[in-house]
Order: sequence, then structure tokens, then C-alpha cells
Amino acid sequence: MSANVYTVQSLLVGKTYYSNTLKGEIISAEIHPKGIWYEGCETYLVQVRPHYSKPLALKDTYRTVAVRMEN
Repeated sequence: MSANVYTVQSLLVGKTYYSNTLKGEIISAEIHPKGIWYEGCETYLVQVRPHYSKPLALKDTYRTVAVRMEN
């Protein structure tokens, strides 16, 4: 029997990102290059493509996402 193995990056890509100032789709994710630390979490730098980019001419932007790692 085999199991599907996923990474956090593959689970983030394709999801919708929501914040007070931005709503869009996560198109890439990588472990954050700077040592940003949240207790019990891993941080990822995600590239977000806004859903409403056409009328407002918004470009892709980057955000930091903390993912809680539970054992």
C-alpha cells in the first residue's frame, strides 16, 4: 500500500489568500528566506495573484504565512 506524500508548499499553492487588504490565489510558496519565527510555526513566503487585478491593474505580491506544525 502506498500513501500520498505532500509538502506544505504543495498544499499552499492553489489556495485562496485572504487579508484585510488582499484577496487572491497563492501561486508559489517557499520557506521564508529570512529567519522569521513564530512559536510552534514554520513561516513561508507566498506569492499571491490578486483576484481583482484587471480593473485595478494590481500585480502579484508577496506575503508571509505562518503554518502551525503539530505532532
